[in-house]
Amino acid sequence: MNQAQLEDYIKKAADTLTGMAESADVKQFIFPILFYKRISDVWDQEHQDALELFDNDVDSAKLRENYRFQIPEDCHWEDIRSTATDIGSKIQKSLREIENANFEQFHGVFGDAQWTNKRILSDAKLIDLIEQLSGQTLSKENISDDTMGAGFEFLVKEFAQDTGHTAADFYTNRTVIDLVLELANPQSGESIYDPACGSGGFLLKTAFYLKNKGKEYRNLKLYGQELKVFTTSVARINMLMHGIDEFTFTSGNTIDKPQILEDDQIKQFDLVMSNPEFTVTKWSQTKFTNDPYGRNTLGTPPQGNADYAFQQHIIKSLNPRSGRSVTVFPHGVLFRDAEQEMRQNMIKQDLVDAVIGLGKNLFFGSGMECCLVVCRKNKPFDRKGKVLFIDAKDEIRLERSEAFLKEKHIERIKKAYQDYKEEEAFSIIASNEDILKENNGNLSIQLYVKKNTVKNLNTVEDLLEKTINNQDSIKANFTELINKLKDLGIS
Repeated sequence: MNQAQLEDYIKKAADTLTGMAESADVKQFIFPILFYKRISDVWDQEHQDALELFDNDVDSAKLRENYRFQIPEDCHWEDIRSTATDIGSKIQKSLREIENANFEQFHGVFGDAQWTNKRILSDAKLIDLIEQLSGQTLSKENISDDTMGAGFEFLVKEFAQDTGHTAADFYTNRTVIDLVLELANPQSGESIYDPACGSGGFLLKTAFYLKNKGKEYRNLKLYGQELKVFTTSVARINMLMHGIDEFTFTSGNTIDKPQILEDDQIKQFDLVMSNPEFTVTKWSQTKFTNDPYGRNTLGTPPQGNADYAFQQHIIKSLNPRSGRSVTVFPHGVLFRDAEQEMRQNMIKQDLVDAVIGLGKNLFFGSGMECCLVVCRKNKPFDRKGKVLFIDAKDEIRLERSEAFLKEKHIERIKKAYQDYKEEEAFSIIASNEDILKENNGNLSIQLYVKKNTVKNLNTVEDLLEKTINNQDSIKANFTELINKLKDLGIS
């Protein structure tokens, strides 16, 4: 199967569940069942290879070392397919037994969907789903890890688009991740962490970033924590679908109950990349004031906004020698009055390396602009005591109300960051002293990067692109308006 055929196959399988519940419920079933089909078909191929290797000696072919995953007796896909009644119960039992047989790799990977609830999912509906998925073989011989992983990413994106403004904790625009990786420059063998990992995009693409450059990626140490159990299971399936087995993902509230620890302290990493949920209002401010892990080094964030709780967790998670971070934040973290003291302390500690403003509509269901805050525990000598500001909000492409960064946009931002030079109306370097003295620690990009009042459009291509972007921006804003009206119950 090629990519287009695989995407069509996956979409038709998901469509069999249309009408059973809201899409947020549909995804709880389609992600694990697709993974179940994949591992069953991979097991079949490995079993056939083992039979050929051992001249049809069944006992030798069944040895554990011949298989990437174990599928216990009576738990194979075909066992489900031959079940006529109480199919949900059969699926649930099989998934749990497969998890137990592959505990280190699969513990909790299938999530907690209500397979036995016939009010949600009848036997007839399950039969339709199983038969649709049975129409193709998902072995590695038929579909490589790369193609299968790309198909799974397609499914992740489809559900992120479908859930609109609720998708931020699930999916980060992959072109934003590409930019973050270029800025972070991960290296083979490094330890890398995402404290709000969603479906695992940052960590997954780190491995492929190195692989595509011809560098060793299998010795990366990948860690992630995610609030929701279901989203964590999607992240784990995402990694496994792409053929990556070595990672540690946990579930839980990162601020309230961090799970990635070492000697009962926050574990430290070479690199942290994250897109935490913006402006969380329900969090344990009182507990964080006297944080047992010593994360409250800049000050206590306001109860109505946990952005700087995440930022302080990230700073605490950085290796003091090589630690660096790139975090996606709303622009408010740069200038809100309630967080002024924390910003000032962050600058005084010389942690802020760069602040990069991005354009609108890069996140599903939201037209807001965001920014990247780049931090280092130990800046290079020529960057000490300074902050690079980049205004890249015009480096964006809009198509059919979807915004993304083209390769030329990523390259321009990356070059500005790496060259560490000023460019009129695009980038400027400010000293920590001036930031504190003249602007009281305000990091708002427009205070430093002064835009030309009139932009020169030198070519027909520039003019055409601006015209198209303006049209697409109108469409995107209208789509956001419709979503907000739906939220209010107005259809």
